[in-house]
Amino acid sequence: MRHDEGSDMRLQGWLCASAAALALALVSGAQEAAPVPQIPFESVPDFLSMPADLYFGEVAGVAVNSKGHLFVFSRGNTTGPAYGAAAAQLLEFDAQGKYIREIGHNLYAWSFAHSVKVDPLDDIWVADKGSDMVIRFNPAGRVTMVFGRKQESADETTGPLKHPKPPLPPVDGMFRQVTDMAWDAQGNTYISDGYINSRVAKVDKNGDWLKSWGEPGSGPGQFNTPHSIAVDNAGLVYVADRGNARIQVFDGEGKYLREITINVPVPSNAKPAISYQHALTTKAMEPGSPWAICITPGPHQVLYSADAFPGRIYKLGLDGKVLGVLGESGKQLKQFGWIHEMACPSENTLYVAELLNWRVQKLLLNPTEGAKKH
Repeated sequence: MRHDEGSDMRLQGWLCASAAALALALVSGAQEAAPVPQIPFESVPDFLSMPADLYFGEVAGVAVNSKGHLFVFSRGNTTGPAYGAAAAQLLEFDAQGKYIREIGHNLYAWSFAHSVKVDPLDDIWVADKGSDMVIRFNPAGRVTMVFGRKQESADETTGPLKHPKPPLPPVDGMFRQVTDMAWDAQGNTYISDGYINSRVAKVDKNGDWLKSWGEPGSGPGQFNTPHSIAVDNAGLVYVADRGNARIQVFDGEGKYLREITINVPVPSNAKPAISYQHALTTKAMEPGSPWAICITPGPHQVLYSADAFPGRIYKLGLDGKVLGVLGESGKQLKQFGWIHEMACPSENTLYVAELLNWRVQKLLLNPTEGAKKH
């Protein structure tokens, strides 16, 4: 067969042109992958008015009811020894931030505040990490349901929970350092049973234990400190798997569906909220690792997630796409010191509870203005 040099040259020319086109396409694609927009926002100064003799400690939780009233779960009113002191106090404020009352003063379950939520019936729920209990109050502030049981003060074995490896098997109806709760449209409650058992429990509207799923680990359906939990309008369960730096999504029966990871470049001047060097090496302190999540009401729902470093809040679609970002670590307004829980009654209004700054901030977002700048 006769060798056709012309054909070779044409082939080489086609390959060069194709390579150039591919390179141009890759460059164009990189240019089209625009940076995540910064969402402009404001923090309402001095939003909560406290009585003169009342103080927050570390603010672990914040929730909003249908009237716009805020419920703040703080590690204030501390009593007892320096180690193992009781540190939990639940306070209510009206929609304008005026103090109304304390709920559950000296409650038997109060030990170490972790989260507060309000269900669709305006019942108030709290998760206390220290007593391993979840308590439901009615809107009048009376206890109407109790989950779990704290250790007896008279028992000689009472003391800090141990962390053996492999861990002790979980017990239905009991928790080990419980963290949060959320509800579906049928009234079922999902409880993140958090630091030790590393699972999710499901109970029905009557309080009957239905099931649990999950175990310690890093694989699909396993957890390393499920720290916060939310349910969307479709009944899907979103679990902030903080120690694995991801959000896992399940159906209401615990079937694993997918995971969401947040990867947004960190500014070169980003600083931690506190010099916690030994913790900075853990996945819980990685950028994007979810400490707190919340889902807005419908019909168009979005997911908010907050990390500890670099101290940002991320706005995501329920598919996990990051739509915008706001905030940084610090002590001033619009800066954050370890957001531990968020309430998002609407897409552009957030309440954030901060551990290190001992406060709640009310944030007003203006994403349209941010879009104009980009």
